[in-house]
Amino acid sequence: MYCPFCQHQETKVIDSRLVDDGLQVRRRRTCMSCSERFNTREFSEQGMPRVIKNDGRQCAFSEDKVRSGLLKALEKRPVDIATVDLAIAGILSHIRKLGEREITSQRIGEIAMDHLRDIDHVAYVRFASVYRSFKDLSEFDNAIQVLKELNLCKGSVDEFS
Repeated sequence: MYCPFCQHQETKVIDSRLVDDGLQVRRRRTCMSCSERFNTREFSEQGMPRVIKNDGRQCAFSEDKVRSGLLKALEKRPVDIATVDLAIAGILSHIRKLGEREITSQRIGEIAMDHLRDIDHVAYVRFASVYRSFKDLSEFDNAIQVLKELNLCKGSVDEFS
């Protein structure tokens, strides 16, 4: 690691700590030449799988698209941004754990819906309506019935009744 102050090649690690729930290592370093101290962060590189669209095209995975979809579904709902960030981290973790080199956009949508169902039922139905291209009221009703059957309807689903 080069010193950011004098560009000397030799630095020494004087302290290491886990941060971000163990996803990163923060290292305190000192330069062997100028004695300046600085911090570095180390994390493992994990590539996300390629996304296969419904029409067969492939593209790079985009965390921003996942975030955008969740935020649209959660618009004007009483959910804080920390909960959204946790959901996105959960979605990314779930996708990484699959260990696949490719994943369909359909599968990503299902994973996102699973996380939304636990956060906010209205947002879940909103996301499902766009993701599954609901064409009539019976499809909305079916989505609500799924929530009721899962006993997750303690309040928010009653908004639909």
